[in-house]
Amino acid sequence: MPKLLRTGFAVAKFLVALAALAYAGTLGALYFFQERLLFPATVMAADYQFDFAQPFEEMRIAVPGGSLDALLFRQPAPRGLVFFLHGNRGDLRTWTTGLEFYRKINYDLFIVDYRGYGKSTGRIDSEEQLHHDVRAAWDAIAPRYAGKPIVVYGRSLGTALAAELARDVHPALLVMVSPFANLATAAQRRYPIAPGFLLKYPMRTDAIIGDVTSPVFLVAGSRDRLTPPTDSLALKALTHAPVEMVIVEGAGHVNIHQFPAYLDALADRLVRAAGG
Repeated sequence: MPKLLRTGFAVAKFLVALAALAYAGTLGALYFFQERLLFPATVMAADYQFDFAQPFEEMRIAVPGGSLDALLFRQPAPRGLVFFLHGNRGDLRTWTTGLEFYRKINYDLFIVDYRGYGKSTGRIDSEEQLHHDVRAAWDAIAPRYAGKPIVVYGRSLGTALAAELARDVHPALLVMVSPFANLATAAQRRYPIAPGFLLKYPMRTDAIIGDVTSPVFLVAGSRDRLTPPTDSLALKALTHAPVEMVIVEGAGHVNIHQFPAYLDALADRLVRAAGG
């Protein structure tokens, strides 16, 4: 073999090995640091004071290894309660901008921060832990609303948590806004080079939704690339309970709540859930 050819072959082998090493390093980083990617929590000072125009109560919910911070916004004579599970970004400061909407339709609103978000303490270690935390939050507030309809609402990441909770507690309605069929598929859209087995948080809503007996309301944005309407359609096809679906034209993943079509459809469905 000519010397030049041998040199070229050696360089090619080196480049392939370097690429393989870089790929392995990338996969390792995705595996070991995926909590930072999935749960980019923002932290508030422990003595942060919320200030809202509506009456509210701040609650601390004890969980193993930490505590959850939650807010309850009350109306004088509410139709019922919306139990709100937010997405993977933001905290109670950014997810409480729609309070006037719930006041107008006369629902109390309960919203909780996950571990490490806002003033909640501890850290997220597993999907099972997340589900246990959500159930702890439910157990802390649901008894207050005995005899009134409670709606479990999930947004984006929160839809998977909402679906499993609804399966277990049978609320008056399950609302899922911008849902994904499962997190592995959603992650593959964003990180196509990563094999699915790396994901420690599969969040298989598609494996849960068929066991939900409560009515289901699905909402998706027509321009949502992260959790496109096809995910909602897949979940609708798997749902055995009564199900309705709305696609909000022009809405993306992070701005769907700004569209009147979304607000009108959600208001109508929540009022109907309370028998109004």
